[in-house]
Amino acid sequence: MNNQPPAAISPQPDSLSIRTPSGVTISARSWTGEGREDRSTIVLAHGGGQTHHSWGGTAATLARAGHRVVTFDLRGHGESTWAADGDYSHAAFGQDAIAVAQWCGEPVIWIGASLGGISGLVAIDTRPELFAALVLVDITHRPSSSGVDRILSFMKADLEHGFATLEEAADAVAAYQPHRQRPPSTAGLAKNLRRGEDERWRWHWDPAFLSDRSEGTTTDDHWAGLHRACQRLERPTLLIRGRLSDLVTDSEVAAFRELVPHASFVDVADAAHMIAGDRNDVFTSAVEDFVAELGRSAPN
Repeated sequence: MNNQPPAAISPQPDSLSIRTPSGVTISARSWTGEGREDRSTIVLAHGGGQTHHSWGGTAATLARAGHRVVTFDLRGHGESTWAADGDYSHAAFGQDAIAVAQWCGEPVIWIGASLGGISGLVAIDTRPELFAALVLVDITHRPSSSGVDRILSFMKADLEHGFATLEEAADAVAAYQPHRQRPPSTAGLAKNLRRGEDERWRWHWDPAFLSDRSEGTTTDDHWAGLHRACQRLERPTLLIRGRLSDLVTDSEVAAFRELVPHASFVDVADAAHMIAGDRNDVFTSAVEDFVAELGRSAPN
């Protein structure tokens, strides 16, 4: 006889749309956990070139713990609308982050991977009262230029022609992430691709995201702005780095911790830039520990 307790049933999210002042419609999902009277609202913001599917089981796990959890597609990504004016600057993503936080109706714990983290940092610097804490997932105020170049090269490689099959797309991902075991199925990968009228598969984001206009935002002045935002950052902060990352090396970690001395730091072994996909269990546990500590330190 099996005396093991039944596995917890994952709560199902509600789908919603959030209209931003710029006219972009953000596609989002909201989980409401049981007994969340004293639980936090947590927002998960994915990285550039990804969609809300990139978080693995993290959202459901946090919801089962009683938190309200919101995931969404960045502008120009997934089911969110493309920017009609082609504005994919970090300032625009920051304004979208403010719109999502305002929709939540209470200060949120913002967990952002890469571009999602920068979006949160920009938003907190503008409207700190909307945020309770910030978790940066393999991103700092100035990531390694070589790591940025490698990501952009991967994203540009098949931008125009796409892929004939999902297997072809999986080959490209495997070459980019040689440390990760290749999944037996392409079903998960398909969530980050869209099939065009020509029957070819392309990444599920607006090609204008990689236009000269959007890349032009990453100037020295831009990085200086994020540097100043870190200097002003007072909210509880956690930096989670993948130890195999070429975007956030030891140098970037040291520079960030000097600017934000109150920040906690978690170094995830056997993970690269996409930590939630490489080691979802370790990543989720680090987030749960940080959120629990926030609850213990909150005033009664």
